[in-house]
Amino acid sequence: MSDTATRRRIRAQPSAHDPDVMGFVLDAPVQGGASVRFETAGDAPLARAVFAVQGVLRVEVSSATIWVKKHTDAEWTALKPRIAEAIRHVLDETDAPLGQDRSTGANPDETLRGAVEELLDRQVNPAVAAHGGHISVDRVEAATVYLRMSGGCQGCAASAATLREGVERMLRAALPQIDKIVDVTDHASGDNPFYTRDDGPSPVMNRLVPEGVIGWEDGQIMVDPDYLAPKLGITVDTLRAGLRRGDVVGVTETGEGEDSGKTRVILRSSTRAWAAEIDANGTAREIPPPRVVEAAADKEKELSNRVRAHLESLDETEVPITYGALARALGLWAPGSIAKVTRALETTMRQDAAADRPFIAACVVNRGREKLPGKGYFDLARALSRGPLKGEDKADAHARELHRLREAITR
Repeated sequence: MSDTATRRRIRAQPSAHDPDVMGFVLDAPVQGGASVRFETAGDAPLARAVFAVQGVLRVEVSSATIWVKKHTDAEWTALKPRIAEAIRHVLDETDAPLGQDRSTGANPDETLRGAVEELLDRQVNPAVAAHGGHISVDRVEAATVYLRMSGGCQGCAASAATLREGVERMLRAALPQIDKIVDVTDHASGDNPFYTRDDGPSPVMNRLVPEGVIGWEDGQIMVDPDYLAPKLGITVDTLRAGLRRGDVVGVTETGEGEDSGKTRVILRSSTRAWAAEIDANGTAREIPPPRVVEAAADKEKELSNRVRAHLESLDETEVPITYGALARALGLWAPGSIAKVTRALETTMRQDAAADRPFIAACVVNRGREKLPGKGYFDLARALSRGPLKGEDKADAHARELHRLREAITR
């Protein structure tokens, strides 16, 4: 029988949550279905072989899948064939690719539970404990992780955002074999919520925001990061990274009726929130952040869904569409509408990057001769590792994304 006929099959499967993680799926479990994570080459033949490929950062084995995390500046097109060949060579040469002393038949759910608990204890709970809270693993079943919050996290108005934007993102990046993450906390019965559940009126604040802290740029409110970061309890670098990843979120609301002419901006990290109200004359003062944030978050999600549905309904001859035309098509005419549409488009970009889809946001461009998306589109694309390739300018990158989008639609 020829070597080609007996060649071991290995299928590459991108992670849905981290572009720097790739799964190499085999026809059979590795060494009896063991689950193990390697941060360094060590003594295991499989780890030594894969880490020998330049650009590999971490190796994790889960039953029949070998998950590999690469350095951000490495390219999968070069790494994939070399990693697959390294895996193939080791599995053909030995029956103990994970080492002779590695136990076989380990329960993958128990192994995963231990890894999640270790990450929570090392990276999450020390910070959560500062607010009197704790996050623990309730159980793991079929790669679904059930988490329970207690203390200050139970009943916390920001707990859902903390779990979704912070803890879940961290766990999925570190443990790509996780299928689902479920919060089983009974938040309604929290005994010691960090954020009050009182729905009464907030205390009046009239602290003026220093001049120059808040400004407008391309229809969007800009807040000086040096001023904002301490308000959210984070560093400036963490703030900037959080805004790129979606760990720090903002909502802008335009006043109506007696509040006409006013604008309110609310920004939230996983643990703190800050809000300001801007008068028509540009004067800004800090105000208490709304205690209930779900309605604003739901509005943001609803708008991103409407934006996606409208763009998907457009004929090819109607693309690209300008930001202003998109806002008007959605019935948004008030001041700040373009900023709302822009944030909704950024939400679709994060969703598309996680699902490895072309950016639907590429359909929307600025007015003018170049017909390109705004600066925020390209900044976020770079942050999501989908920015212009080497040697590409913005126009080339945009054209490539539109081509991918058309190909996906015609399939």
